Amino acid sequence: MTGPLEESAPSLTRRRRTFLAPLWLVWLLVMGVVVLLGAAFVNWRSATSTTIVLVRHAEKELGAISDAPLSPEGEQRADRLANMFGDTQKLGRLQKIYVTNTRRTQQTALRLSQRLGITSDVVDAKIDSTELARRVLDENRGGRVLIVGHSNTVPELVKALSGADAVPPIGEEEYDTMYVVTVPSMGKASVLRLKY
Repeated sequence: MTGPLEESAPSLTRRRRTFLAPLWLVWLLVMGVVVLLGAAFVNWRSATSTTIVLVRHAEKELGAISDAPLSPEGEQRADRLANMFGDTQKLGRLQKIYVTNTRRTQQTALRLSQRLGITSDVVDAKIDSTELARRVLDENRGGRVLIVGHSNTVPELVKALSGADAVPPIGEEEYDTMYVVTVPSMGKASVLRLKY
């Protein structure tokens, strides 16, 4: 009698394991779905947008020196920029300012930076637009930033930040164009073009 019972015991064990296998698969599937939903929720909660305002430097003195200062008209435009973005209230306030290593971009942002109590970050005027765009987005995730550039660099930066193809060039006498680029952490960037 011990012989037939010993032979049947292993088949019962095999059947029990076979019966439990679908339960383990269902449990693993459910846990995988829970983990994916959790990751999606965390990603959704951390989603944010970075807002970058881009302007060309204000009018400069013509025929002075190679690194010319602002003209009286340029100083007025710099004042206008400071009035537009110089609100010291925390809500909606610019958090960082980038300028190039030229006198005209630094003077354009000077009154605004003084008003906000922000020291402008100086970058090389010849920095690659894609590199600067990546740096600005990395350093200011979810923040609000101003970049004061040049007629040739502002359109390139707008392209690099937004992925837009049709950014019109800035004319030699055009100092009043402003771009506001909103870059979400998920989704497509948007571009607003203004005059100031």
